[in-house]
Amino acid sequence: MCGIVGVVGREAAAPRLLEALRRLEYRGYDSAGIATLVNGHVERRRAEGKLVNLANVLDAQPLEGTTGIGHTRWATHGAPTERNAHPHGTARVSVVHNGIIENFAELRAELEAEGIEFETETDTEAVAKLLDFLLSQGDTPEQAVSKTLKKIHGAFGLAMVFAGHPRKLIAARQGSPLAVGFGDGEMFIGSDALALAPMTRRIAYMEEGDWAVLDDHSAKFFDAEDRPVERAVKLTALSGAAVGKGNYRHFMEKELHEHPVVLGDTLRQYIDPASRAVALPALPFDPVAVPKISFSACGSAFIATQVARYWFEQVARLPVDTDVASELRYRDPPLPEGGAALLVSQSGETADTLAALRLLKSRGQHVLSVVNVPESTMDRESDGTLLTVAGPEIGVASTKAFTAQLAVLASLALGFGRARGTLTAAEEARLTAALLEVPAHAAELLEQGLGDMMEIAREVAAARDVLFLGRGSLYPIALEGALKLKELSYIHAEGYAAGEMKHGPIALIDASVPVIALCPSGPLFEKTASNLQEAAARGGRIMAFTDAEGAPALRRFAERVVVLPSVDPFVAPILHAIPVQLLAYHVAVLKGTDVDQPRNLAKAVTVE
Repeated sequence: MCGIVGVVGREAAAPRLLEALRRLEYRGYDSAGIATLVNGHVERRRAEGKLVNLANVLDAQPLEGTTGIGHTRWATHGAPTERNAHPHGTARVSVVHNGIIENFAELRAELEAEGIEFETETDTEAVAKLLDFLLSQGDTPEQAVSKTLKKIHGAFGLAMVFAGHPRKLIAARQGSPLAVGFGDGEMFIGSDALALAPMTRRIAYMEEGDWAVLDDHSAKFFDAEDRPVERAVKLTALSGAAVGKGNYRHFMEKELHEHPVVLGDTLRQYIDPASRAVALPALPFDPVAVPKISFSACGSAFIATQVARYWFEQVARLPVDTDVASELRYRDPPLPEGGAALLVSQSGETADTLAALRLLKSRGQHVLSVVNVPESTMDRESDGTLLTVAGPEIGVASTKAFTAQLAVLASLALGFGRARGTLTAAEEARLTAALLEVPAHAAELLEQGLGDMMEIAREVAAARDVLFLGRGSLYPIALEGALKLKELSYIHAEGYAAGEMKHGPIALIDASVPVIALCPSGPLFEKTASNLQEAAARGGRIMAFTDAEGAPALRRFAERVVVLPSVDPFVAPILHAIPVQLLAYHVAVLKGTDVDQPRNLAKAVTVE
């Protein structure tokens, strides 16, 4: 969610911090600010809204100094105003914070009892005021940070600079990721490696409970008990040019057109094209011995697990539980000793999914994770990891990362089927061939355009409510279509299993409610088409995505029919995910919403 950057450098800090914050815009934010040390004093600039507003403030009131911290805030405590924007602090210290300080009210009361006045509504100010109080009592910055970390509860990533210490920056993390960057005579801190990519590729990831003291040449790491620890420095694969939009209007448009390459790169990691066999890395459990597997994730990643449930149960004949990560923690399901769990996250830092991971491990489950970011917290804490090869995804609404997750999960399901003896070699070859053809079909879909897609987008843009319908493994894609439309255009949309329509949603159907149907030919086509005819008979405006075989039957009653390439039903969810994402994109453009950074949303949800 919030983004943190910091530098102890040799050049002016403010421009570098501002550029690093631009690379963190994808995380979502509603205000921003920078603080630097100028002649030993702390100075700061803040602004409500987008970074362009902060840039304008800095143009009018430049900040000098080579040491500083920056922040993009996603409001939790207090409105998204300049007063509540980070950095927070006093004449002695300035602090930026990602996360939630759960006991901030108690700390605030204690400090107010000491006569200390507060100026904002934020939980972060309690950290700044506590540090200032300890410094006023004669503590060094290191002593003040050590004591403060032992008093605050919750999830946090912190970066702090101190008056009178122009070459010092202190950072700490608990439940919120931070990366330390090593430069040539300068050091950096960032919420992720992407923010630091233009400045350095040498990165060390802080572990849970760590705090670090940075000067211009080194970082000293300490654990939660203040014991010195070593953290490995690794080269990140990210480059400073990784996040350009090219000739596209939006990052999301660019990322939609990256589906073919991302799918191809991801599938090549797990399928041998020559033998048409799945080649999985070593897994942390035996697929044959697993009695069932627990899936958990959030948002679109959770929808990916819902598709995968069909694949694993049908192809590998393995029972699957799927849970939203925030619910798994509190449902407290019975779990077999030594059982298996699979978790999915684009960032590898999703707070609820991380909490589910730790719960599952504490209950004796072997955890396999699917993530897009190597060296993320989930990657480091899992027993095994399968990486998607989606590259940086900047648009808040997941697109290419979602289909990459589906590609990995489909490959994994086939690997399980082969290992468990539920899939013959011929069937594996047929299905892997179908998977390997998906990138070409995706490219065809994107290159040829989709006929009535823009007409559908115009009609959906004028609607107040929209229904998405699908059956089988296309039902979760209906959920994905509804989610994307809500995220990007702010139109109310619901995804339903087509067979469930008569159990309530049919009451909503009239001429003002577009019904978006995912209805490719195959074993469920006739059932789905029958459901759609019932909706059409009640005035429903049917807009269907199908293939050449299914199109003639649907054209008899559907208002619009979009014909996709014909594919095996096994891979249809991957291909159908692309047009529903495209539809949401075009509707958002027509409505003039912020496509890449929809209101109230964050890319990486790092607090519960």
